[in-house]
Amino acid sequence: MSHGRIRKAVFPVAGLGTRFLPATKTVPKEMLPIIDRPLIQYAVDEAIEAGCDTLVFVTNRYKHAVADYFDKAYELEQKLERAGKAEQLELVRNVLPEGVRAVFVTQAEALGLGHAVLCARPIVGDEPFAVLLPDDLIWNRGAGALKQMADAAQASGASVIAVEDVPAESTGSYGIVATDTFDGRQGRIRRIVEKPAPADAPSNLAVVGRYVLSPRIFELLEAVTPGAGGEIQLTDAIAALLAEAPVYAYRFQGTRFDCGTHIGLIEATIRYALDHEKLSDPARDMMQRALGELGVRERD
Repeated sequence: MSHGRIRKAVFPVAGLGTRFLPATKTVPKEMLPIIDRPLIQYAVDEAIEAGCDTLVFVTNRYKHAVADYFDKAYELEQKLERAGKAEQLELVRNVLPEGVRAVFVTQAEALGLGHAVLCARPIVGDEPFAVLLPDDLIWNRGAGALKQMADAAQASGASVIAVEDVPAESTGSYGIVATDTFDGRQGRIRRIVEKPAPADAPSNLAVVGRYVLSPRIFELLEAVTPGAGGEIQLTDAIAALLAEAPVYAYRFQGTRFDCGTHIGLIEATIRYALDHEKLSDPARDMMQRALGELGVRERD
């Protein structure tokens, strides 16, 4: 992989979000809000902070809401302008800053994460790129997770995958990596196993939804044998990449919330509320009151 800076980021947003039905009957899960911004906006901001200026959304043909969100809203902008609501107008206009473009690619069939990434190939071309899974919301006071990884990838010229330590009993929910010893925050990956049972897991280092990948991954994805349901797994292509080039696991600084689950979405909302300059005090008071009331009810 060249030592170039990543400029393109891929967002696989074609999933149906069945866990959040009935809400996701009309609202894609990536549009579920954390306070006043949809999940996808947090991932997009992270990519832009890392230096990406071409955002590739791999969507299904039913999901217009994500495209609508990043499109210009002429009518809404006119109304806000006429009403003199400058602050709200800025919020609507700056969903994407100037110089950043959004490109939409349709994944005709849900054939796995690897297939979704492959759908972005015509836009990404022959350069290193990022993949961000918006369900994984990563909160950090300093540099975002992808910026940390992009810096590491630029320094090493290698692919970089985000990892975090998970409890041994949770290995069956993740891709798990075995690495050489870590130097600071990164270690070279020796093998990667998709969703191993705790007894078979090579470690408890789990892959989470941030990747900086060499364009070689596209050729390897083309060669992957589809698994159950015809799905093409990104993990299989990464395993093939390991055999021919260094790939590093990166322990990012920050807290990940799994917003693909109810409890993760709740936890993220609470954390962001407690960190919000206007909401933190009233949110804390409200939570303490609610917990107090629950305690009283339980004692009664």
